[in-house]
Amino acid sequence: MRGVRWRRAFSQAGRSIAVWGVSSLTMLVLAGILPDFRLQSADGDSSTTIAVTAAVGAGVFGVLSALVWPLLVRLLLLVPALVLGLLVFFLNGSLLLLALRLNPSGQSEAAPETAVIVAAVMSAVASATGGALAVRDDDAYRRRLYRLADRRRRRGPACPDTPGTVFLQLDGVGHDVLRAAVRKGLMPTVARWLGSGQGQGSARAADGGATHRLTPWRTDWSSQTGASQLGILHGSNHDVPAFRWYEKDSGEVMVCNRPTSAAELQRRAVERTGDGGLLSADGASRGNLFSGGADEQALVLSIAARRRSRENRSRDGYFAYFSDPANAVRTALSFVAEVVREIAQSTRARLRKERPRVGRGGLYPLVRAFATVVERDVVVAAVTGDMLAGRTAVYADLVAYDEVAHHSGPLGRDTEQVLGRLDRALALIESVAEHAPRPYRIVVLSDHGQSPGETFHARYGLTLGDLVRAGCGLPVPRRAERTHSGAEARAAVRAALRRPVEEGGAHHRPAGRGSEPVVLASGNLGLISFPDVPHRMSKEEIDARHPALLTTLANHPGIGFLLVRSEQHGGVVLGAYGAEIPLDRLDDDPGPLAEFGPGAADAVRRTHSFPHTADIMVNSFHDPADGEVLAFEEQIGSHGGLGGAQARPFLLSPLALSVPVEDGAEPVGAEHVHRVLRRWLRESNGPEVPLETDTATDTEPGTNAETEPVTEPGTEPETAPEEHVA
Repeated sequence: MRGVRWRRAFSQAGRSIAVWGVSSLTMLVLAGILPDFRLQSADGDSSTTIAVTAAVGAGVFGVLSALVWPLLVRLLLLVPALVLGLLVFFLNGSLLLLALRLNPSGQSEAAPETAVIVAAVMSAVASATGGALAVRDDDAYRRRLYRLADRRRRRGPACPDTPGTVFLQLDGVGHDVLRAAVRKGLMPTVARWLGSGQGQGSARAADGGATHRLTPWRTDWSSQTGASQLGILHGSNHDVPAFRWYEKDSGEVMVCNRPTSAAELQRRAVERTGDGGLLSADGASRGNLFSGGADEQALVLSIAARRRSRENRSRDGYFAYFSDPANAVRTALSFVAEVVREIAQSTRARLRKERPRVGRGGLYPLVRAFATVVERDVVVAAVTGDMLAGRTAVYADLVAYDEVAHHSGPLGRDTEQVLGRLDRALALIESVAEHAPRPYRIVVLSDHGQSPGETFHARYGLTLGDLVRAGCGLPVPRRAERTHSGAEARAAVRAALRRPVEEGGAHHRPAGRGSEPVVLASGNLGLISFPDVPHRMSKEEIDARHPALLTTLANHPGIGFLLVRSEQHGGVVLGAYGAEIPLDRLDDDPGPLAEFGPGAADAVRRTHSFPHTADIMVNSFHDPADGEVLAFEEQIGSHGGLGGAQARPFLLSPLALSVPVEDGAEPVGAEHVHRVLRRWLRESNGPEVPLETDTATDTEPGTNAETEPVTEPGTEPETAPEEHVA
């Protein structure tokens, strides 16, 4: 045993010496290239003296990076996280200047701007060298993971032997997109999990040595992260009609990715269900809009608006990650590379005159880099830390694909590259699971898909707001104001910069005269409200006030259907050529909903029952032949309404867990997915609050979670069937 410890010590010392040597050599090379960086006196020194100066300088720089860097990061807790990422290079350069001053030879010096470059290159080379050595030495890699796990175990109670569960949400990745990526070889980790059958159903998943099954599920009418994730994590997305909507009782616009709105939506869900959330017992929420009731939260939007306190640790994940200088430099370099990649890709799209296309200038390259690099790296690091700490349930959201697909389209080279990088993140998490203090089951899921198509404005030269004003007899501005994208990554950037309001203050409370309509967009779903009328207006009231409005909207070629309240029928769906179908007759005569596939009628009826449904709900045109929709926002890959792949996300679950729904059916609605995930937590025999006493409701689409029988918080869960327990 003592010999093993000695071999491990020598191996670790050898790697440290190798990294030190490479850093010294890098410093020598840079001193020969950069005119403002030298390692010798003005009169010249011998080669031996220069080499010793480089070796000492590299050693001092390494020690300072290991000791001082975490303290600097902790002292900068008040600096916005994104700004801290940009300060990485300057902090590293300052450490190098200090190392050169502390060098006993006293002969080395560098200009401040040169020190930034030298420090960045040395850190990157040292990180790459250490990583390469660790990869070549599997035992060293495993020992490092074990040391981290042991360190975390010593900080807390003993870890149970029952399996933990990691839920990884690939934001915006549709079921068909995932299958296509597997077929093309873009996601080898997912392909290995699914075996040769691509996992559709348990029988096919059993072929080819598969470990997981792939199951599609259907979203609610509001096919966007706010509604889906609220339902998945908290069991209820009641009264979430869209990504943004106007509430007449408060006179405010609710926006799912505004921290204050997210906090209010979470409060309403908890009040409605009486359940803290999916992660209430020993859970961790990472990079989400909502907490899920987790004790450990990082980068969670619903707590980002609070004053910093012990209960508000939303942004601590950034600092925990950037406290490692190697992480900071690697992510900063990747950030710059992603900005360059986006500029090159958008330039290529313009030169080729690709259609459809939206503007990708301004700050968008930085937003994309933040979503695809910074947030991904920080969230993955937080998840691996949770696994090494032995947490029972972890739910994390990776928003990279969703952000890129909004502007580049859901299909194509740009998004394929993002899917490949997400697959590598899954592989990393899988490798960490092998060294965690308890077994882990990895569930991958998405909250919605994305549907391609050009924007409503690009096709018709006017926005939905212009069309509404024309139908109301109001003047239409010559220059239309475009609706900003509602992508989740933008909210994450604002939260990191401590600018959490999703839109300008004028949008928080609608401006203009009170009789003018408020028109809001959620992908290809539009909402029209009349703020001066305190109740939801009926079709009859709208016709009396604006006789041409409903006819103008319903007969426009870019509109698929309308939903309005009716004094005679309760609710009606309106379409072109005078189509008017009461909601209770949609099953027999779907009318304009026929193009939107199965489940559309149920989704529309459910939204009609919400207290804050808009006076007029507008769903864009949908072409079932190619799956295209017309977004009312500036997005060529959109989601938020009905039509196409946006309403068909996926569940990728281990075969050790029960099938989501028996008889090959699909889960319907985010609340149904919540019940499936809760059942899987129970099958892992982990504590969960609360638990159903009857799993039959898991197969009944449309059942409200709050009506299900539950046990009291803290009650011991029933034992799972033996075949589902690892």
